[in-house]
Amino acid sequence: MSPGDNLLHHVTDTIPADSADQRFERVVEYAPNAMILISADGLMEMVNAQTEIIFGYARAELLGQPIEMLVPERFRPGHPKLRGSYANNPNPRPMGAGRDLYALRKDGSEFPVEIGLNPITSGDRHQTLAAISDISERKHREEQIARSLREKETLLSEVHHRVKNNLQIVHSLLDMQTASVEDKQARDALVDSCNRVRSMAQIHQSLYQSEDIAKVDFANFCESLISSLFAAYNVDLERIRVVTNLAEVELAIDQAVPCGLIANELISNALKHGFAQGHRGDIRVSTRKDENNIVELTVSDTGRGMPDGFKIGQDSGLGLQLIELLVDQIGGTLLVDTSTATTFVITFAIRN
Repeated sequence: MSPGDNLLHHVTDTIPADSADQRFERVVEYAPNAMILISADGLMEMVNAQTEIIFGYARAELLGQPIEMLVPERFRPGHPKLRGSYANNPNPRPMGAGRDLYALRKDGSEFPVEIGLNPITSGDRHQTLAAISDISERKHREEQIARSLREKETLLSEVHHRVKNNLQIVHSLLDMQTASVEDKQARDALVDSCNRVRSMAQIHQSLYQSEDIAKVDFANFCESLISSLFAAYNVDLERIRVVTNLAEVELAIDQAVPCGLIANELISNALKHGFAQGHRGDIRVSTRKDENNIVELTVSDTGRGMPDGFKIGQDSGLGLQLIELLVDQIGGTLLVDTSTATTFVITFAIRN
């Protein structure tokens, strides 16, 4: 809706004579927008002072001339047809809703406009009153905002790329250190650290490659994470099968990193402990989101199962302690079910 529309709603559909005509002319003359009264055959019959200012013409140069003289040449051929279409269904409305409109000044320069149309009837005579607003300044501000946003997105994308590269360097250093450590317990701890660092690097890689650099596609991340972990642990795919059911879930980085680490810990624990000593079975990873933006991440395995009397929070290893801390960080809840398969269910709300 153009700024002139409120004014147009006060203009009566039928113009009476004498004093009413004079009031109408005063309303048009002092309107803050360019106001042009156009005849049924497209000629300008009345213009106001703002029209002269905006278009650079003297009033006498406009009166009696076709409205197409104010339309850029590339749009002129189709303009009479648009006028005819409006005449067949005249009603107060913005012109060209959803399209970019341009007008032409006397000096040949074009500028963006918003145009409100209002039919005027006086007996058998039909006219159209057009309220035209120059929106050049607004368009300029919008372009500046869009340019600034693109620059910030480029910078943020570069930040994610550099963080990912730095994490990969840390991962490589840990991996090199692992090769020189003979103690199994220390080596396993370094392997776990490598996987955690790689998980964080993959989050930043996902953000760097994403169209929306503020959100992580968690389903794609999980698929990538599973592939990396199966390669890291040299998993025999004939012995351990992975089944995924990943709904579309997008997370901001403050929740994506903790969730990525949680998924890393749960899948790593299943591979290290659930399927040791040749056990066979499945690892199932699923995500789902309800209409209230509540997300449920489930990781289960049909391996050896947890020790008898296991309770989360009691005598848990570092991995499970880390999971509890991360679940708390995202404001979620953790449920562990060992009745059949070993199942971990993390539920949390997506933060806006």
